[in-house]
Amino acid sequence: MNQRILKIPYPEDLPEALGETPEEFEQKLRFLVAAKLYEMGRISSGRAAELAGMERVEFLNNLGRYRISVFNYPLEELEREIREAQARAGKTR
Repeated sequence: MNQRILKIPYPEDLPEALGETPEEFEQKLRFLVAAKLYEMGRISSGRAAELAGMERVEFLNNLGRYRISVFNYPLEELEREIREAQARAGKTR
């Protein structure tokens, strides 16, 4: 797969101010961009993990650190599934 490189300038002292090495800071930025795109429903968890440079399970496990849900359902879809589950539960009684 062809890839492009995105360069993001940042103050040289920023990683140190955050208690991170430049490598840790850049990896965190990579993860956060991927996580936000995933949270917005723009990309799948697999694609987000690829963008973050990690395995899918590792990516999903790390989402909780930033209070991002692993479940990426639009509200309408979640409400529909709840109604359907409630309807099924009512039929089994």
